[in-house]
Amino acid sequence: MKNNLIRFDWAIKRLLRNKADHVILEGFLSELMQEDITIDSILESEGNQETASDKFNRVDILVKNQKGEYVIIEVQNQLEYNYFQRMLYGTSKVLTEYISVGEAYHHVKKIYSVNIVYFDLGQGADYVYHGKTNFQGIYQNDDLELSGKQKVFLGEDKTPSDLFPEYYIIKVNQFDDIARNTLDEWIYYFKNNEIKDNFKAKGLEQAKEILKVDKMSKSEQVSYKKHIVNLMEEASRERTLEMEAIIKEREIGKEIGKEIGKEEGLIEGKKEQALENAKSMLQDGLSVEKVALYSGLTIEEVKEIVGKK
Repeated sequence: MKNNLIRFDWAIKRLLRNKADHVILEGFLSELMQEDITIDSILESEGNQETASDKFNRVDILVKNQKGEYVIIEVQNQLEYNYFQRMLYGTSKVLTEYISVGEAYHHVKKIYSVNIVYFDLGQGADYVYHGKTNFQGIYQNDDLELSGKQKVFLGEDKTPSDLFPEYYIIKVNQFDDIARNTLDEWIYYFKNNEIKDNFKAKGLEQAKEILKVDKMSKSEQVSYKKHIVNLMEEASRERTLEMEAIIKEREIGKEIGKEIGKEEGLIEGKKEQALENAKSMLQDGLSVEKVALYSGLTIEEVKEIVGKK
């Protein structure tokens, strides 16, 4: 039976900031990162603020877990060609904002960037990608590890990649609707606004109860419907712009084709005239070399005319 559930981007922006509802976000993050995540707090970020520009396009929240690490969760609905740069900017911004001037570098916290996108970001066949920073030797091809003293200071199980930001990208529209594991069950919900009765992923049972549209107040339902309409209109606008771009590209291609055709026709015409002139000069007894010089043809082309006589 299909559930009448709220979209995830709306839910995390409007509903899931209550401490009692953290279990839903915790469930999703635990399935994605394959470890139990407990949220300490949800902090202010650019996407938490109500502005005219974010009414449909995107939403992001900043989560602090109990380890003191930061998790940026962003949902992006429309195509952005510079989205990779924005991911980098987001982690850099959190990194600098949450360490005070003069603090020692060991206070720098781990940052995770979780990106749920509804367009084909980059080029790849998968629908979930994970990016980390690794250091590999150019000549020895070995992985750079922490020294013994660094491991005492930072932890025996740490590697350099554990210190740098990590990135997750979920390309929702590329998911084939087959839930092979518990993370796929979450992605199925992102794509279809539906949680099937047999789904077992952490947080989904609570999401199925808390995120029902009919549990919202009347005013919230009105705002939510406007949000859905805005998404549909923006998607339609994007498709229209894409079609216009394709049509314009085809028209430009046709014009270029016409110009190339004209140019080729002129060249062909000049060539034909040069051949006729060469034939006349040969008939007048001029040498092959002179005919080539006066007609603009190559000596080989003139000899070919002679050979055809």
